[in-house]
Amino acid sequence: METTSTKKVYFFSDAHLGIPDHASSLQRERLMVEFLEHIRKDALAIYLMGDLFDFWFEYKAAIPKGYARLLGKLAEITDSGIPIFFFRGNHDIWAFDYLQKELNIQIERKPMIKEILGKRFYLAHGDGLGKGDYGYKFLKSIFECKINQFLFRWIHPDIGIRAGLFFSRRNRYANEIYDQKTNYINRKVSLSETRLPKYAKEILASGEKIDYFVMGHYHRKEILNLDNNAKFIFLGDWISLFSYGVFDGTTFKLETFKSAN
Repeated sequence: METTSTKKVYFFSDAHLGIPDHASSLQRERLMVEFLEHIRKDALAIYLMGDLFDFWFEYKAAIPKGYARLLGKLAEITDSGIPIFFFRGNHDIWAFDYLQKELNIQIERKPMIKEILGKRFYLAHGDGLGKGDYGYKFLKSIFECKINQFLFRWIHPDIGIRAGLFFSRRNRYANEIYDQKTNYINRKVSLSETRLPKYAKEILASGEKIDYFVMGHYHRKEILNLDNNAKFIFLGDWISLFSYGVFDGTTFKLETFKSAN
């Protein structure tokens, strides 16, 4: 892999395209396309760290309507030789092989330890990792069941996708309420003591050498210092923060994208 200092690796997550309505989602999609065009000039690789869509299900002959601008730009980037890696999140858990076959995006279904520009990265969306969150882990096992996926495909796409978006939006609003409670709790418990950083600390304590843990899921934009000079990166989101991570081989930074228009 090329290691020239002029090339950078980019990370972002949690766009949740599709909510809260078409107009708002389209505005964020256009901004994301502008962002991708902006970074392609020096991108060595791009990592989409989950929940790109608020709901996504691939039927054998149909995918959710919309997102033409984004999908076209992603295809254009991979066609130019820049690799894109997509770590499925809890909202796009039913991304199967369409993005890989049509857009040449590498889909990752599990957390991964990977060397990038000489540093060791632990990459994941963040859902279901660590101790606790047992309710979600149970639901995830249901969603990943091949029989349930097969049965869902028998629902007409007009019904299945509409129902999926409806419940996904309900879930997002419930999560916002939960996040408000979490923010209250975090006044007493620091972010570094929440589930995902604690999970990272357990990995480090096992003797694994990791320089950067990079995850989304929390919709927080933070860099936390861990033991052994490791850092935990919360990437933020593309709902209100419009944040992303960039690594140049020496330093990992969190930035905010603003439109030039």
